[in-house]
Amino acid sequence: MDLSSEMIHSLLPLYLTVGLGASALVVGIIEGVAEATAMVVKVFSGTLSDRFRNRKILTALGYGLAALTKPLFAIATGPGLVFAARFADRIGKGIRGAPRDALIADLTPAPIRGAAFGLRQALDTVGAIAGPLLAMGLMLAWSNDFRAVFWVAVIPAVLCFLLVVFGVEEPKNRDVPSFRPAPSPEKNRVRPGFSVRGLGKPFWVVVAAASALTLARFSEAFLILRGNDLGLALAYAPLVLVGMSVVYAAVAYPAGRFADRNGSRGLLAAGIVALVAADVVLAMAGSLLALAVGVALWGLHMGLTQGLLAAMVAHTAPADLRGTAFGAFNLAIGVAMLVASALAGALWHYVGPAATFWAGAALATASLALTRRAPW
Repeated sequence: MDLSSEMIHSLLPLYLTVGLGASALVVGIIEGVAEATAMVVKVFSGTLSDRFRNRKILTALGYGLAALTKPLFAIATGPGLVFAARFADRIGKGIRGAPRDALIADLTPAPIRGAAFGLRQALDTVGAIAGPLLAMGLMLAWSNDFRAVFWVAVIPAVLCFLLVVFGVEEPKNRDVPSFRPAPSPEKNRVRPGFSVRGLGKPFWVVVAAASALTLARFSEAFLILRGNDLGLALAYAPLVLVGMSVVYAAVAYPAGRFADRNGSRGLLAAGIVALVAADVVLAMAGSLLALAVGVALWGLHMGLTQGLLAAMVAHTAPADLRGTAFGAFNLAIGVAMLVASALAGALWHYVGPAATFWAGAALATASLALTRRAPW
């Protein structure tokens, strides 16, 4: 699914701005709403997977919906249909995300959980590297025909859905210590305001820290727009995500192993410092070489922090509420991403590209101060 999605996402910001005439503000709103939607849906899918003890059905439903949305990008004639397709695609991502992560936690022994989530993040980036490269090759071969590339992206999405349906299995042994009997509906119910009882203070500290960090990390769509702003040709725009993903993939698994052995505090701080450095470089960039450095630092930040935060959720949440925990975690991240991407788009549109990244650096610095005070 990453192969399919990244073929589209690596071109979508330029498809909107160059092909359909949308502004950077529109791109920011579409990306922010799309990602926030995925995160909001996760809170419900995670709770349902806890209650009914079946992760696979929800995971397959999410991947199936995402596959159905892919043709909509190819037939879009304006930002409205792109928004609808992106919205539905992210609903699919939201449905599958928390059950999939909870399934990984169910199957993984606690002493190597950081490595497991680091490996999952690293494998996610295989498609994130191959997708943009394939998109770039097709753009060069087909004279920048966005729509033709989007039609090709439908194929791996369908194959992914079939693989989930026929290849994924639930845990056979429900009696392992990390998978306690299902709690009562009252205990596991998501209450008004998304206040979930039973998750505990350590979990909510992780959520607060991750939310503060996400406010500083807006959509990668702005990395692609920055490349175009610095003169990167349309066909080569996917290289921005390739560069980020290569670093991300190389770092994610070793970072997870390191956290298992040495703790998470220093690693999280290092990841935030990398984000500050990326924002500063991208704000001051005047060449494609500077763009490459900034993108690599962004990938370093992702590799150091994303698997780590998922492992921290798994460690701090009760085993029988892991689906709910990942859902609540992603809800908070989604709201922060919506705010961050809308703010980034507004700054880009009304002030300029550099202002977007300077703001990101300031917010990342503030999040570093907050996370360093957290009792890890």
